[in-house]
Order: sequence, then C-alpha cells, then structure tokens
Amino acid sequence: MRPIKAVLPVAGTGTRLRPHTLTKPKVLLPIAGKPMLQYIIDELIPCNIDEHIFIIGHLGTRIEEFITKTYPIKSHFMEQRERLGLGHAIYLSKEFINPGDDMLIILGDTLFELDLEAVIQSDRSLIGVKEVADPSRFGVSQLQNGTVSRFVEKPTSFVSNLAMVGIYYIRNAEALMNALAYNIEHEVKSKGEYQLTDALQRMVEEGHAFGVVPVEGWFDCGKPETLLATNRHFLKKHFNDKKGDEIGITPPCYIGKNVHLRNATIGPYVSIEDGCTIQNSTISNSIVYDHAFISDSDIRDSIIGSNAIVKGGSLILNIGDYASVERKK
Repeated sequence: MRPIKAVLPVAGTGTRLRPHTLTKPKVLLPIAGKPMLQYIIDELIPCNIDEHIFIIGHLGTRIEEFITKTYPIKSHFMEQRERLGLGHAIYLSKEFINPGDDMLIILGDTLFELDLEAVIQSDRSLIGVKEVADPSRFGVSQLQNGTVSRFVEKPTSFVSNLAMVGIYYIRNAEALMNALAYNIEHEVKSKGEYQLTDALQRMVEEGHAFGVVPVEGWFDCGKPETLLATNRHFLKKHFNDKKGDEIGITPPCYIGKNVHLRNATIGPYVSIEDGCTIQNSTISNSIVYDHAFISDSDIRDSIIGSNAIVKGGSLILNIGDYASVERKK
C-alpha cells in the first residue's frame, strides 16, 4: 500500500466563534465531551496513516500540546505565518511529501460521518461532496460521466451544487504539490488567496482523474448556532442511551468530571465540561465550558466560557472565559 500522509489545516482564527476563540483554538472547542479535532483524529487512527501534518497558526502551541499528549502518532507541525489561503497552507507540508505518497486532507473544523477506510482504498483521487442550496459559498465539483470535469471556487454563477466539504483524498500528492507550486509562483489566486480548488483544477487539466464521494453526515462548527446544532447531533449519537439516572438530568447530555449540581435541571442537549458548579438553575441546548459557575439562572441556547460566572436571570448568552454576568438586585 502506498504511504498516506494526512494534512490537517488548523491555522484558522475562528472569528465567528469569538469570544471563545480568543483564548482557545477553534479546533479544540469541546463538543459533546470532546474537542472537535479529537473526533477527526479518532476517525483517522484506524486508517493507519503514516504521518500527520498539522498546519498551525493562532494558538498553535495549544494544538501541538494536545496532539502530542493525546495520541502516539507520528506528527509534524508547520506554522502558517501569513494567511494566504488553503492552497498555501497545504503547500507548507511539502517537505514531508515524497514521490509515491498519497495525501488525505481534512479541514480541522470539518466533522463528518464517512468511512475513511473505504475512501483510501480507492484507485483514484476522491473529493468529499454534499449537495447544497447555495453553492456560491463553497468550492464546487462539476461532474461529467462520474468524473470531475471542473473545480470552481465560490462560483458567482451556477456551475454545480456539489459543494466540497473539506475531505480530499489525493492519489498523487507530488502532483498536487507541483500544482500548488505553479500557482504560487505564477500568482494564480481566487478571491485574493491561493486556493486548493485552483490546484485541483490544474491537476484536472493535466489529466488527473477525480471522483466524488457523498458525505451526508457533515457538520458545520463555524458559528455559535451551528456549533450548538452539532453538539446536539453528537449528544444524540453518543449519549442518547443514557437514561438520566441523576435527578434533574434529561438526556442526551454530557456531564464532565467533578461537576457539582445542586437543585439543577439539566437538558436536553447540554454539554457541561469538567469542574463546573450549577445551582438553582435550569440549562437546555447549551455548552458550558470548564469551571464555570452558574447560579439562580434559566439558561438556553447558550455557550458559556471557561471560569465564567453567571448569576440570575432568564438568559441566552455567548460569553467567553472569565466573563461575569450578574442580574442586578
């Protein structure tokens, strides 16, 4: 079997998830009890990946620490100092790519339900796609007789509704590196950046064959509302069989270690990380990060940062680490 290098671009700042991403890398925000990056690596482990290459940036040392402490895998970490696009990020892995390597690219904030082991058995490159209502927000794949005839980044007129969802299996990693090198050398950009989509299109023009694989289970973690929706899905998947033996807990919920609940009604669809204290309160459809303190409150549809303090009121909140919200008496 050809060597497979997994490349995971995790350099994004996650501006739409501020204030949480001011103090935590986006890919380490917990969902249903695990950082989103952990869900991805857990899917990669059975695939016997030879090397994992992480393209880091904002708070990148936190990501490096998490990976090296959690997984006994061969890993490399490359910093993307300038945000020049996804194609540029992938190109930073070039020193670890050898002739004959295959490459599996997974965007670090792409949670999915897909048989990766089946994907890497393919005899041609495969792109993960999903039909979407608004293709102009995505890179898209246009098909002809089951093979990709064209890749377009965020088309302004209709080309295809098959959005690329952040999973790319490249059967010839060296060819991709060559295409990226050409685009960077010749300043080939779309939307002001070096796009992976443009490099894939160059490969098509050079005769490389790409197929697509439908990804029905694809979960967006880019905004507070979609982060909460993804949390709901994974709670249902992993914690729906728990019957709520503790008084006041309505499944599905995730309750971390050393969580103190006093006269609290929790759930459904609530994740509470380690070390929190919840008293005289009701919480539903929310994520509460570690060591938060919530008292005398009715919380719903909220994300509460680490070490935050919330006292009093019926609230919908999106507050960061060490914030304090207290109802005036």
